[in-house]
Amino acid sequence: MSIRPAWQESADVVAIGTGVGGLAAALAAHRAGRRVVVLSKAGRKPGGTATHYAQGGIAVVLPDTDDSVDAHVADTLAAGAGLCDPDAVTSIVADGYRAMTELVSDGARFDETAAGGWALGREGGHSRRRIVHANGDATGAEVQRALDHAAAALGIRTNHTALGVLHDASSGIDSVTGVLVANPDGIGIVHAASVILATGGLGHLYGATTNPDGSTGDGIALALWAGVAVSDIEFIQFHPTMLFDHHSGGRRPLVTEAIRGEGAVLVDRQGNSVTAGVHPMGDLAPRDVVAAAIDARLRATGDPCVYLDARSITAFADRFPTVTAACRAAGIDPVHRPIPVIPGAHYSCGGVVTDVHGQTGLPGLFAAGEVARTGMHGANRLASNSLLEGLVVGGRAGRAAAAHAELVGRTRAMVPEPVRRPALARGDLQRAMSRDASVVRDADGLRRLTGVLSTAAMRTMLARADLEDAALTVTARAVATAASARNESRGCHHRAEYPGATPAQACNVVVRLGDDDSAQIDALAAVC
Repeated sequence: MSIRPAWQESADVVAIGTGVGGLAAALAAHRAGRRVVVLSKAGRKPGGTATHYAQGGIAVVLPDTDDSVDAHVADTLAAGAGLCDPDAVTSIVADGYRAMTELVSDGARFDETAAGGWALGREGGHSRRRIVHANGDATGAEVQRALDHAAAALGIRTNHTALGVLHDASSGIDSVTGVLVANPDGIGIVHAASVILATGGLGHLYGATTNPDGSTGDGIALALWAGVAVSDIEFIQFHPTMLFDHHSGGRRPLVTEAIRGEGAVLVDRQGNSVTAGVHPMGDLAPRDVVAAAIDARLRATGDPCVYLDARSITAFADRFPTVTAACRAAGIDPVHRPIPVIPGAHYSCGGVVTDVHGQTGLPGLFAAGEVARTGMHGANRLASNSLLEGLVVGGRAGRAAAAHAELVGRTRAMVPEPVRRPALARGDLQRAMSRDASVVRDADGLRRLTGVLSTAAMRTMLARADLEDAALTVTARAVATAASARNESRGCHHRAEYPGATPAQACNVVVRLGDDDSAQIDALAAVC
């Protein structure tokens, strides 16, 4: 029996998501003369996107400096541990300055030097000062503010949850025809020839994450359900020091690495160093190394957290007001007691397979931002490359989606059957993922995880909670499948029984959805 839509609407382009990728895409499509509908499952409360919380800045090569595109590309390839697509990296990096000037024309303002040029910071993995930032460590909030202001005329539909990408092969070529959407008025359809996935990350696969509530892998799921491949999905960055406040879930604040740079030390409950003997740089080792060291200590002791002892830092509250406020809100005074911390899921390096213009394998379906796998990040993201990619590929995806819609013309989606998907209870899924597919994985844990995920019951997709639980379930299956296939440790993927990288696995694991809704390996395609 077909669904009787409660409402219908038509557009040329639908953008799903309102972070940097989604709004950059929507604005580009709108400026190309197309009718654009922007969907957000969140309400009107600010802070609903990961873009808003981005702290560091935007990595961009400026003209007339000692920097170069080649240098930025080299740094990115080194961070990506052999799995970046060099051509994609070059294309995106080379377009960064143009995208930044466009953002400035939309009203964004960045920190400047006394001479009037942009102030440039330097972060881990970068060989040059090339990080443009705003209000110190509030770059994402400024980017979001500028894009929100520029996109105000687009009339963003809040409380609209995309349940599925509609597509039709009756003409001989499978292509997008619209989106199935739930809103307070019921389930409806937005008819459109082009759809852009810009739904952000998947941090809420885990109980501990820096991501906002909406980061539930929706775009990964929507793509898989539409028959589109995802890749590099096993590479998930974990920030080593996220505030532990005994809450069972939800977004938690970061405890910045700069505190360790000023002399704070990581210790366990007994006061023993967490990183001693692990890495020559100790507590200042790379993120994945520190996160793995904390994970190992917690597994060995059974403790819920380790501690960042910053009591030796003078004027701590003045130097780190954001962290101080977060700690005090949790009942912790960092001046007088160590800060409890744990690793938290932070950024997905992989995602929906696209080219550098956001085009997926399904005509009319595009993806941009954290949800997409362009080949930019490989096995590990270089700091501040995420906003860069979202701006560049978001704008390109919007222009490509507009061109596709103009070529195809207006479409009418067929009314679908009621949608039913496997959906595991979120708490059960997060506990299983945190135990078996977190900072360090092993074969036994991944098999156990797959078993838990296989118990998911079928659920009819009627509202946001249904979609999110189903999206988390199929995304978790994709992560478990890819992690099981990668029998090595590379970038931010660590396998306990395979501690080193294997040259033969310098390739990208591509995952598609099987006929039974189980994630299956599609191919191992070498990119080296």
